[in-house]
Amino acid sequence: MKLYAPTYYQNFTCIADKCRHSCCIGWEIDVDDGTMRAYDTITEPYGQAIRDSIDREDTPHFKLCEGDRCPHLDESGLCKIITELGEGYLCHICREHPRFYNDTNDGKEVGLGMACEEACRLILSSDGYSEVVEIGEADGEVDEIDFDARVHREKIYDILSDNSLPYTQRLRLIADTYGVSLSVKTDAEWRKLLDSLEYLDDSHRALFARYSSDLSTPESLEAYLERALAYFIYRHTAAAWDEYEFRAAVGFALFCERLIASVAQTEGVNDLTGLIEVARMVSEELEYSEENTEAIKESFFNTLFGEVQS
Repeated sequence: MKLYAPTYYQNFTCIADKCRHSCCIGWEIDVDDGTMRAYDTITEPYGQAIRDSIDREDTPHFKLCEGDRCPHLDESGLCKIITELGEGYLCHICREHPRFYNDTNDGKEVGLGMACEEACRLILSSDGYSEVVEIGEADGEVDEIDFDARVHREKIYDILSDNSLPYTQRLRLIADTYGVSLSVKTDAEWRKLLDSLEYLDDSHRALFARYSSDLSTPESLEAYLERALAYFIYRHTAAAWDEYEFRAAVGFALFCERLIASVAQTEGVNDLTGLIEVARMVSEELEYSEENTEAIKESFFNTLFGEVQS
């Protein structure tokens, strides 16, 4: 089946040892069955080091070292599996990160996750977020999906890219169109919810606890925040199976955009470099925890279900 991606997707290249937030630190990395079988057959000397580094109880995964570092991350920040054996011996997670996939009516969409700092830089600095192009073929078969989220996504992008309207007015119009105002909770209630979430870095809890829904945004950041919102819309609405799931995903996207804007404002961020770090942080903490994502979506679902019952 066909594989689609945003136009900027094919410009992505991992920056490896130049990355300040290595994906090889802080994450438990599972090893898929196919790669595990390949590791068990490696005869080169480094093969034994790989096998010794894997905990095979339950789902096989690499045993993290001090500082939650992958055992195959060398002192310079390079992967020893690649330098010793080549990229073909990476497990599925390492080979695919930071990519994500969503099924559509006629194929599959792929994108780059903003928790990766280089992906985040590319997303926030690239024009043409509404342009999705065919880039090749994907494995699997096309699922029959009655609800086509892409039609609604295009409507959102039309609003979001309408530079004849002030940026904050575009945000309100998207929220009003899909009935997902952030006022479903007061700022105090949102802060309480944010405090209840799980965090990879607990210092982020205090930053998020200063959340404000204030829509005043430095003009210097508006274009970057627009692209961030477009990314969240692309990633989270495509998997919607009906209108209400779609609208909850829009609510999640709007909330993430406002949280990025809020942290940027309280931290005095006013340029792309600073915003990349803030957006990466929000993505890492909210998107890469299914529980956190669902907790935020649930706030919008409660309103939507009340709408259905009435």
